[in-house]
Amino acid sequence: MERPEKSEGEGKEKSEGEGKEKSEGEGKEKSEGEGKEKSEGEGKEKSEGVGKKKSEGKEKSEGKEKSEGKEKSEGKKKSEGKEKSEGKEKSEGKEKSEGKEKSEGKEKSEGKEKSEGKEKSEGKEKSEGKEKSEGYIKEEATGSRTTEDVKDKKGEKTAQAQYDPSRPNYHPVDHACWSRGQRVPYLAVARTFEKIEEDSGRLRNIETLSNLLRSVIILSPEDLLCCVYLCLNQLGPAYMGLELGVGETVLMKAVAQATGRQLDKIKAEAAEKGDLGLVAESSRNNQRMMFQPANLIAGGVFNKLKDIGNMSGNSAMNKKIDIIKGLFVACRFSEARYIVRSLAGKLRIGLAEQSVLSALSQAVCLSPPGQDFPPAVIDAGKGMSAEKQKAWIEEKSLLLKQTYCEMPNYDVIIPVILKEGIDELPKHCKLTPGVPLRPMLAHPTKGVGEVMKRFDEAAFTCEYKYDGERAQIHILENGEVRIFSRNQEDNTTKYPDIISRIHTVKNESVISCVLDTEAVAWDREKKQIQPFQVLITRKRKDVAAADIKVQVCVYAFDLLYLNGESLVKQPLSCRRALLKKSFQEKEGEFVFARAIDSDNTDAIAEFLEQSVRDSCEGLMVKTLEKDATYEIAKRSHNWLKLKKDYLDGVGDTMDLCVIGAYLGKGKRAGTYGGFLLACYDEDNEEFQSVCKIGTGFKDEDLEQHYKFLKEHILPKPRPYYRVDQSTEPDLWLDAVQVWEVKCADLSLSPIYKAGMGLCDPEKGISLRFPRFLRIRDDKKPEEATSGGQVPPLGPSECPRSRPLDLLNVQGSAPWTF
Repeated sequence: MERPEKSEGEGKEKSEGEGKEKSEGEGKEKSEGEGKEKSEGEGKEKSEGVGKKKSEGKEKSEGKEKSEGKEKSEGKKKSEGKEKSEGKEKSEGKEKSEGKEKSEGKEKSEGKEKSEGKEKSEGKEKSEGKEKSEGYIKEEATGSRTTEDVKDKKGEKTAQAQYDPSRPNYHPVDHACWSRGQRVPYLAVARTFEKIEEDSGRLRNIETLSNLLRSVIILSPEDLLCCVYLCLNQLGPAYMGLELGVGETVLMKAVAQATGRQLDKIKAEAAEKGDLGLVAESSRNNQRMMFQPANLIAGGVFNKLKDIGNMSGNSAMNKKIDIIKGLFVACRFSEARYIVRSLAGKLRIGLAEQSVLSALSQAVCLSPPGQDFPPAVIDAGKGMSAEKQKAWIEEKSLLLKQTYCEMPNYDVIIPVILKEGIDELPKHCKLTPGVPLRPMLAHPTKGVGEVMKRFDEAAFTCEYKYDGERAQIHILENGEVRIFSRNQEDNTTKYPDIISRIHTVKNESVISCVLDTEAVAWDREKKQIQPFQVLITRKRKDVAAADIKVQVCVYAFDLLYLNGESLVKQPLSCRRALLKKSFQEKEGEFVFARAIDSDNTDAIAEFLEQSVRDSCEGLMVKTLEKDATYEIAKRSHNWLKLKKDYLDGVGDTMDLCVIGAYLGKGKRAGTYGGFLLACYDEDNEEFQSVCKIGTGFKDEDLEQHYKFLKEHILPKPRPYYRVDQSTEPDLWLDAVQVWEVKCADLSLSPIYKAGMGLCDPEKGISLRFPRFLRIRDDKKPEEATSGGQVPPLGPSECPRSRPLDLLNVQGSAPWTF
């Protein structure tokens, strides 16, 4: 049999034998298989003994190989047959084995391929040849393991790194990157976020998230709740008040300490990329570690985030940094990116809550929970036509969304879904005092004539539209009173004066209830309503009754729950009668919303003018009997708002989100001279450009906007921004702030994307002569005016297609940026 060829020839053996072997020979040689390998002669194996092999052209292998320690050998060590060694198996060329390859410690090839029973590799595994083995890798300490075991461990890591829930024909078991009974790896969640961030298609993203959740339901149902919260970037129900929002400075310090990078370099890179998550990811991936920590699991990450959210006190910052460092050190691939974004309070992947609810319902439909393993039903929609499956999933999705409107608490909903199924949700999840509802909202309308046209012959009422803050008042059976905002935030500590008076105005028959009201600033001396700007000067939290300077009056207009019974399905006429029967008015403290029930056009117009004189915004017009249920979390056409702006002949006001800025010139140099505004399309979950704005600003407004918005500059637009190239701003901004804007009129525009296709297949809706009014701190970006609301009452009310002025055609404006 021929001798194996030497890689460098017979004359250059020292480069592999003597040169590279010292690092293992001169120090303490440790074997992963046996623990520490000690020779009985000297206790330590020295480089001059076994460590160096000398060759003068021919390898002496037919005799006996001597060692200063104890040499274990059953016969002669043959290079042509099986080569046995206690410590190291060395080969200068390609190592060929006809039988079984045995190794007690480290197996080395020219590329230093190391095997410890489990092959561990932090980055790339280096090997110049291919290792062939037909038998087993034997280890004295751990017993025998097949090469398949090693490959399985490597395969698991590879599968997690390559996990793709967006793949077609996804199988929730075969294509998952973990097995039944294992916890969901956080990398699976991060990979799902990656795929969603890369794709702007809402339906595709719902399917991608649904695929992940299907795997979770079948393989690790106990992790479904934490996965849903991670996708929403929430720590619990909104009304619990648990928030992360870790400051950027704290995150930068944690990244620097965890990766060993200088803080200045991290700050510079963050400023360049505009995303600290990407900085953390690149910093972590370039870091080399001696020992790799245990992989992150979704449940573990969620619990750590909750720990951070619950921390307070003097030493909280250092404790938070320690936890964040621990998470960073264990991160792999894109995990660091999304952990940092979660900590900062914004995932930036364009995944809204409605999409998460749709994905959850789709997952539950296709892969029903509660099955034995292996599950009998992998895809319950198999065999259905596409239309039938779509209708079936939409029906269940609507059921889930309606349940969530009444009980917005996943801690309650998810266990019911897993145990009882989605169809049983209405029986177990009901409206409950102490759990806030999302309020019903109204559509704008242009005038009294349109109100009459909309409601036709239906009976309706007109109420004052008060300029205050929505206050949902809950009275629990134990007598406790809770107050929530329109965003489900707990405002109980903000209004101690309301809490103290509520028991004095309710009748004794009222045990528990939920009231829909408006808290309005009230001048007790003049006995009149004060503007909203006065109300927002009140302290937001932990207000002491003795320190209150701005008094409020509660204007009640609806009753949603009374003494154990939900009233949302009852008509408004019934709810309003129960409200007046259950509570008593008290001037300046608790009053029913002023209203008239009339279908006389002149009477309504006069009432509208009177509302303006009484310091209100206008009127709310609501149906009384027909289609008069309380539609939770919906902007309904059964409630219309008729605002005083219509009397001025300048059209409606809209709540729009700032997504871009234009650099100022002339007097506005050094600030932003104009801004790009967008409405929010709920169906496609995207921000659609609607106009540029540069008027209505005071100097202090521009300064305030500059200071706030410069902290939210983006290097490029979000994938869910719909903007024409001709209107691209100088600076892209994160959609974080909503402005109330007044306009003169609406017009069709080929360059703005709002409501594209509603009035014209190739044109959107633009605002003519928009003017800034105020910042809407009480609204989230997703609560901005939607594309469908820009043409006020649908396609029939779209602006006429007419020659557009310079503002709408050129994308320019009659102001200087």
